[in-house]
Amino acid sequence: MTEEDQPRKPRPAWRHDAFWRTPEGEALSCLEKIKVLNENIEEIRQMAQDALEDAILMGGDERQVREVLRALIDGLENPYPHKREKGRET
Repeated sequence: MTEEDQPRKPRPAWRHDAFWRTPEGEALSCLEKIKVLNENIEEIRQMAQDALEDAILMGGDERQVREVLRALIDGLENPYPHKREKGRET
């Protein structure tokens, strides 16, 4: 069976390549920017996956690791305060 004959896998929920938006809600159109954003997200996903697997293999609690990863993302700070999301000015 060739690669073309194989059924397509559904797009993972974390893939945003068709949905990168500006703060105004418009789609990003620069392919290079989209490529960089997608590569960054894939690197983060793989690092998080590795951390989760390591924790589980070492006897850690999966739920706790997921909570820590969520908290890590939620705690990220925007170093460019003038580039806030639309409607989220503080």
